[in-house]
Amino acid sequence: MSNIKLFESKQIRTVWNEADQKWYFSVQDIVQILTDTADVKDYIKKMKKRDPQLNSNWGTICPLVEMVAADGKKRKIQAANTQGILRIIQSIPSPKAEPFKLWLAQVGSERLDEIENPELASQRIRETYKAKGYSDEWIEKRMRGIAVRDELTGEWKKRGVKQGTEYSILTAEISKATFGIIPNDYKKFKGLTKPNDNLRDHMTDLELIFTMLGEASTTEIARNKNAQGFIENRKAAITGGKVAGKARQDLEKKSGRKVITKENFKQLQENAVRKLNK
Repeated sequence: MSNIKLFESKQIRTVWNEADQKWYFSVQDIVQILTDTADVKDYIKKMKKRDPQLNSNWGTICPLVEMVAADGKKRKIQAANTQGILRIIQSIPSPKAEPFKLWLAQVGSERLDEIENPELASQRIRETYKAKGYSDEWIEKRMRGIAVRDELTGEWKKRGVKQGTEYSILTAEISKATFGIIPNDYKKFKGLTKPNDNLRDHMTDLELIFTMLGEASTTEIARNKNAQGFIENRKAAITGGKVAGKARQDLEKKSGRKVITKENFKQLQENAVRKLNK
C-alpha cells in the first residue's frame, strides 16, 4: 500500500519501514487534506486535546519517522501506519473524513460476521482474487496454500517460535531447500519491486504446489519430531523443504522444464479487463 487510494490524487509523504514491513504516512499531510486547515499543527494539537485516548497513545500511534520534506531535506516527522492513520481519522469531525468512517464501519461489520462464520472470510478472499482476474483453478490452490501456511504457523506458535524474524528465517529456509532461493531473491527474480508485493500471489500453479509441499512436510516433521524452539524447528524446516526440493528436481528432470519461472501476475487485472472488452 504505497499510497492510500481513498485520497485520490492528493500527495502524501510515505516511507516503507523494513523493520515491521509496513508503510508509514505523514500525519500532517493527511490531516491537512481532510480538514483544509490553515494551521495543521494547531489542528492536531486541538484534536489530541479533544480525544484523550488518542493523546495518551500518540507516541505509539505516531512515531517520528524520517521523510523527505518539500525542500528536499530529510527530517523526522510524525507518521503512522495504516492502522494508526485510520484511528486518527476517527477523531476528525470533517465531512471529508466521513467516507473513511463509513468504510471502517462496513469493514468492522464484515469482520464480526466472519468471526461468527469463518466461511465468509474464505469467500471474501476468493471473490477478491476472482475480481483481479485469477482463474478458479489457481484460486483453489492459493486458498489451499493459505490453509497449509496457517497450519504451519500454528505449529510454530505452539512450539515456541517467535513471530516476526524467526518466522521469516524459517520460511526462508523452507524456500531455499525447496526452490534453491530465498523469498527476497525470489521476488527479485520475478521482477517484483514493490516492498509489499506478495510473492505467492505471483506464483504459478506448480510453484504454489511445491510451496505447499515444503510447508506441509515441515509441519509433519515438526509434529513427529516434537520440535521445540527455534533451533529444532529450523532443522525441521530445512528437512521439510528438502522433501519438496527433491520432488521438484525429479519433476524438472522428467519434464525438462524448470519449476521456478519469471512469470508474474502484475498485469493480471489489466489483462482480464482487456479480455472482457474484446
